Amino acid sequence: MTKILLIEDDTVLRENTAELLEISGFKLATASNGKLGLKEAKKYCPDIIVCDIMMPELDGYEVLDRLSKNNLTKHIPFIFLSAKTEHDDVRKGMNLGADDYITKPFTEDELISAIKSRLAKASILNERDNNNVNNYSEEDELCSLNDLKNFFDDYGKEFYIAKDQIIYREGDHSNFIYLITKGAVKCHKLDTQGKELVTGLYKEDDLFGYTSFTHNLPHKETATTIKETVLVGVSILQLSEILNENHKVAIAIIDLLTDDLSNIKEQLLQMAYSSVNKKTADTIVKFAERINRKPDDPIKISRNDLASVAGVATETFIRTLTNFKNEGIIKSEGRNIVVLDLERLKQIN
Repeated sequence: MTKILLIEDDTVLRENTAELLEISGFKLATASNGKLGLKEAKKYCPDIIVCDIMMPELDGYEVLDRLSKNNLTKHIPFIFLSAKTEHDDVRKGMNLGADDYITKPFTEDELISAIKSRLAKASILNERDNNNVNNYSEEDELCSLNDLKNFFDDYGKEFYIAKDQIIYREGDHSNFIYLITKGAVKCHKLDTQGKELVTGLYKEDDLFGYTSFTHNLPHKETATTIKETVLVGVSILQLSEILNENHKVAIAIIDLLTDDLSNIKEQLLQMAYSSVNKKTADTIVKFAERINRKPDDPIKISRNDLASVAGVATETFIRTLTNFKNEGIIKSEGRNIVVLDLERLKQIN
């Protein structure tokens, strides 16, 4: 019989939901707050957990975070149950690794359907993982960054995120490392004056979100979608196991970090010593080549974002853009910039 752990601080809702699930043929254990729920999860070893978010002692986010760090409980399917419907709450729960999110009030069919769906998915994944273990050979070893990206595609958790939405905030714990399969992302943070500084740009087939490949550390920056984006994420715990078992991939990751560091140094030197014209031109080239499928596609990003990457004031950046337009190097389509002469941009000093 399938075992469910229900963690809910509202007595009436907890008892009614437990009765509903028992009538539907499930075996139930319950807890009245997050702290008790955490203990019950480790003792009861349920097949699935249904958990409220806003609770005393420990909230649902903390319960999920702690369970995900325990080898005995990290693979248990987890469904959040809450009256909170704001986008950021849903996104935070899914980023932490929740499998589903049900809002109150819910119907019996919604709850049962979600539970059965997640149990079926877990069963399929377990069967696949067992087959992979049984069929494993040296030929299955991941040897390159491309192999690692294929692993993300095959086994990662998929996220569909609209334009201009926050993926994670500075200070959030980095539970996932992401691969972009569609769209583009900017990473940014605020300086002491509250000015936004863009610290990274990522396009399709780029990995991002790594503060550590072995520890769950807080993010040092915020990540936001530049356009509608699809991500696949692999947990840090899972990636750590991959790196331990596939040393060639670990070396490829080191190379990736080295390239990132070199790019940051180059950007800092450019911001410190280049002319305003060159900073502006190099920034447009960078966005055109990194974000667009083709360099002459319109650059759909705010002037503030472009200026923060260039390291110049927005007003100065806009004046320089006007000069480039007058020289026929770029043109404007509404709020978008279109590159007319990429080579001339690259040659500006």
